[in-house]
Amino acid sequence: MFRLIHTARTLRTASQPLARASSTPLTTVWKTPTRPLPIYPRRGFASKSHSESNASSGMYALAIFVSMLGVSYAAVPLYRIFCASTGYSGTPVTDSSRFAAERLVPDAESRRIRITFESNTSDALQWSFKPELREVRVVPGETALTFYRAKNNAKEDIVGIATYNVTPYRAGQYFNKIQCFCFEEQMLRAGEEVDMPVFFFIDPDFNEDPYMKEVNTITLSYTLFNAKYAKNVVPGQRP
Repeated sequence: MFRLIHTARTLRTASQPLARASSTPLTTVWKTPTRPLPIYPRRGFASKSHSESNASSGMYALAIFVSMLGVSYAAVPLYRIFCASTGYSGTPVTDSSRFAAERLVPDAESRRIRITFESNTSDALQWSFKPELREVRVVPGETALTFYRAKNNAKEDIVGIATYNVTPYRAGQYFNKIQCFCFEEQMLRAGEEVDMPVFFFIDPDFNEDPYMKEVNTITLSYTLFNAKYAKNVVPGQRP
């Protein structure tokens, strides 16, 4: 009996069809992506357009640098011209257009103005430098001539250069210098001594300015520098 049942089960099992094989492969096939992969250039190899962009940026930077350098060199001479033309910062006027003959007529009815002279010398300059006169008195329109004396006390030739200013500053626009030694390099040999002239006048418009009513004294001050160490001296500069 047992054998018949076992045989029947065996036959039934054998008569059943085999299970259908799965349609899915055991391994997944890699498909080509729909979008192309990005291409990265090798490090150290820039594209042509990138190189041209860098070159253009470099040229612009160089042009800006050169322009700024030119402006810096021109700034000091232009500042000197501006001060000498306007009397800015107490700088005496040296504009020759202000020296017309009709402005060089002394105003006999005007009060006299006391003009004092001062001198300073840079520590880097082995010169003695003093005004020959300490003061003069003039009326507007009257010309005056005075001198500063300089001596080279060193054992070698030295080139000096002077800057100057006027106080009070607001009077600088009326202090006109016809001749002076300002901003001119002056070489003195060892032990040499020279007299340097200052020829000036007070502009007649001085009397018309209400701010000048209380000004009775004007001081002209010079400062001497060693030209080797003073390439960019400006009006009013002191050591």
